[in-house]
Amino acid sequence: MNLVDAKVLITGGTSGIGYEIAHRLKLAGAQVAITGRNGENLFKAATELGVHRIQADVSVEADAIRSVNTAKEQMGGLNVLINNAGYGYFSNLSDIKMEELDKMMNTNVRGLILMGREASKVFTKQKSGNIINISSTAGLSGFAGGTAYVASKFAVKGITECWRAELRKSNVRVMLINPSEVQTNFYLNAGNEARPFNGTKLEAQEIAHVVISMLQMRDIGFITEATVFATNPQ
Repeated sequence: MNLVDAKVLITGGTSGIGYEIAHRLKLAGAQVAITGRNGENLFKAATELGVHRIQADVSVEADAIRSVNTAKEQMGGLNVLINNAGYGYFSNLSDIKMEELDKMMNTNVRGLILMGREASKVFTKQKSGNIINISSTAGLSGFAGGTAYVASKFAVKGITECWRAELRKSNVRVMLINPSEVQTNFYLNAGNEARPFNGTKLEAQEIAHVVISMLQMRDIGFITEATVFATNPQ
């Protein structure tokens, strides 16, 4: 697609990967709307980026419905959904707190499904659209302490495959991105100590680059899935 024709809704767009995707798409000429739960952070990010803003919690059904409807009104249509909202919860199996697991699943899985459901109604009606789900390499293999987060990301992979099977006949491209470690506030938000910047590891701009590449391919084809690793992390 031509990015100047793109009308993009990005969940979790106030920081990290979502913020950088919004930034790069805006520079490329797309119309962009971002969602976020914190009103102050959302206002700051949207003002800096020069994009539309929608305060919403994607795990709340009414918020998901309102987000898609508002984005359509703000941009005069919608043809791209980027499901980026999500966070990590890490614990050894014996110590998992079910309330923390449920909260994370509500955002990472329930919220993704709600947003996809509402966007799919728009896309199937207009017989075109794009959905990009931001997952993780944690959706490809497990690791110690990753039960909760890995479960959510394996779910995202399976969900994406189901949507792809359902929506291709309506000319809707459903795509998945699996970033390895990206230097954002992810680990801090997961309750860990912030890590010092490491120039050999991925930054959000690498993921934004993949998003733009996926969208810019002619609509006759699409990249089903892309996994992004740092070349030689130290």
